[in-house]
Amino acid sequence: MSDYQQKDNTGILFKNDYKKSDSHPDYKGKCMVNGKEMEFAAWIKQGQKGKFMSFSFSEPFVPKAQEGFDPNTGTGSDPMPGDDQQIPF
Repeated sequence: MSDYQQKDNTGILFKNDYKKSDSHPDYKGKCMVNGKEMEFAAWIKQGQKGKFMSFSFSEPFVPKAQEGFDPNTGTGSDPMPGDDQQIPF
């Protein structure tokens, strides 16, 4: 396991091997902005003066069933809404 820690206001991009359409980013990665981890994506585009990169920043993806739930501690919102946590036997 790596001991790497993201430094504030830096990021890293990797080639997106899963790109299937022009709307998918050419590169994807993570960055730290003012102490908050963010995801970002880049598209290589062609303009009147040549090639350039366009960027998009977003909150890290959290599946709906896991919002507010910390799998490391087992605390937070119930990861399975509607489950009354009763054992049927």
